[in-house]
Amino acid sequence: MENQDMQVQAHKLLGQEAQIPPTRPDNALTRTLRSCCIIPQRYILGVMGLLGVCNAYTMRVCLNLAITQMVNRTKGVNESYIDLLGDNTCPDDVVNSTSVALENPYAIFKWDEKTQGLILSGFYYGYAATQVPGGYLAEKFGGKWTLGVGLLSTALFTFLTPFVINSTGATGLFILRVLQGMGEGPTMPALMIMLARWVPPHERSFQGALVFGGAQIGNIFGSFMSGILLADGRDWSYVFYFFGGFGIFWFIMWSLLCYSTPNTHPYISKKELAYLTKNVTTAETQSKKDPVPWKAILRSAPVWALVCAAVGHDWGYYTMVSDLPKYSHDVLKFNIATTGTLTALPYIAMWICSFLFGFVCDLCIKKGWHTIKTGRIIHTTVAATGPAICIILASYAGCDRTAAMVYFVLSMALMGGFYSGMKVNALDLAPNYAGSLTSLVNTTSTFAGIATPYLIGLMTPNSTLSEWRGAFWVCFAVLVGTNVVYCIWADGKQQWWDDVRQFGYPPDWKHGPLIKENKERPDTVKLSDQRDR
Repeated sequence: MENQDMQVQAHKLLGQEAQIPPTRPDNALTRTLRSCCIIPQRYILGVMGLLGVCNAYTMRVCLNLAITQMVNRTKGVNESYIDLLGDNTCPDDVVNSTSVALENPYAIFKWDEKTQGLILSGFYYGYAATQVPGGYLAEKFGGKWTLGVGLLSTALFTFLTPFVINSTGATGLFILRVLQGMGEGPTMPALMIMLARWVPPHERSFQGALVFGGAQIGNIFGSFMSGILLADGRDWSYVFYFFGGFGIFWFIMWSLLCYSTPNTHPYISKKELAYLTKNVTTAETQSKKDPVPWKAILRSAPVWALVCAAVGHDWGYYTMVSDLPKYSHDVLKFNIATTGTLTALPYIAMWICSFLFGFVCDLCIKKGWHTIKTGRIIHTTVAATGPAICIILASYAGCDRTAAMVYFVLSMALMGGFYSGMKVNALDLAPNYAGSLTSLVNTTSTFAGIATPYLIGLMTPNSTLSEWRGAFWVCFAVLVGTNVVYCIWADGKQQWWDDVRQFGYPPDWKHGPLIKENKERPDTVKLSDQRDR
């Protein structure tokens, strides 16, 4: 009961009506667990969220490196054409330059670049399809099981990948990748909802960097371990068994340690619960009764600015994630073990810099050196224009492997500003509907993941430097163009449609009510007074 009284008191301090569900008395096990939990539960959630995103990305990217060892790269009709290009080809890695390369007995598939691009893009078809349903399920039933069950299904599909490939070939692999994407679709919406319930506004940049930095850990771990598992001509099946098993283990730990909201956590400390109840910006008890305000969301300029920024980021990011292993192996001619190691380096840089950018952004907001909006724009711009310039420089580095990899590492390091920029912007705009807003943003931006591998496959049929340079210029244009749109229309304040009961309708709203009309609902208030932070 003390737990409930503290929540009521915190709500009164905020001037809100306390609508706290009754809590059950502590039993001996609950008291023991609470006394053992020295680390605040929101940080436990952050670490498990990081590992969950890591798990998701290892299963997403492990095929990117494995496919280089699955395909029989026997020279075809384009061999004479490539030989005429001279400076458009690079010499083989020194490891193989003085000896005849051994044929990989497991490289049994004859898939051209177009087919490989289609297979790599298959994941994103499923990923786009379950974003909105995933956000809805997470808002209705909580993020814990929506996220957990989704990633568990992806882990099982990953584990079954070798069997499916050997049984059904490219067609079966494409279908399986679509199913894997469907399992991972709810990941980001569910995590956004949980962070909206667990993380105060002034901690969001760092927590966002912590949780979503798991993507880089996944890319690092996935690339590095895949390179080790594939070295010396080993069977590529080991990659899928390893990462599928890792996903199953994570699900077990997630089920035991994490909960959808602080109020449903059985052994969170009373002090932390009171702190979160007071400081987390969400009207969860009211918004559960209201439908998602799609009419207002789809008419919101900051939302579409966020969508644009996400499309640009994902275009650049998926160019690196899906195709950097192919570029390193096919163009720069690194051997597979070196490719795995070097492919991990850019993600290490991005992960480290994401924490640095997150710390700086939170510090500047707390000190009042700039607003939330300004911080989001600055870090989004760094994460878009910096990588755009670096990948062009990498393409013009030619066969200078050291220079090319330095530029790739620098581009991903600068992309670390994305997490403290537009990635957490959904929490600023709509803490009550963060899941639905994130699902809209991710669904739209995921089309970049569909288009990028397939388009690059079409643009680089011979994997020459000039072909790849053209693909990188397309990436440059998308990154810079979408960032300009974001800088013009971005916002850092909670939008009126996220809590109509508190903010009311703007004077120029002529599209009908967003919620069920209530005679007790207060009249429209001045949005500028309510939303200023």
